[in-house]
Amino acid sequence: MKPIALIAAASFAIAGSAMAQQASGDPVRGKTVYARCAACHDLNTGATRLGPSLKGVVGRTSGTMPNFNYSQALKDKAVVWDAQSLDAFLAGPAKFAPGNRMAFPPLTNAQDRADLIAFLEQSAR
Repeated sequence: MKPIALIAAASFAIAGSAMAQQASGDPVRGKTVYARCAACHDLNTGATRLGPSLKGVVGRTSGTMPNFNYSQALKDKAVVWDAQSLDAFLAGPAKFAPGNRMAFPPLTNAQDRADLIAFLEQSAR
């Protein structure tokens, strides 16, 4: 391999490593991000507030938490909430499921979303 090709390959490897680190979430920081959600969403008791409880959200199908009146958009979406689907929803709820009633604006910061998702994976049981 030529020296320029080696330098390019090393640069891509370093850049890929940095992107992978940013994509992984910090659940401790995610707890701080979750504070924005706490007024509307319970975390562990299953209580309904303005929004559905997030207890057991990871692995649950959208629109299925008992005792919450979901929009038809989230019922029809029928997506299983995992890191990828939560990221897409949090990045743009109206784009992800047009017609849903989530009033909170999108979380535009990818690291905030990753941190929040890591926190939910760890804490919303």
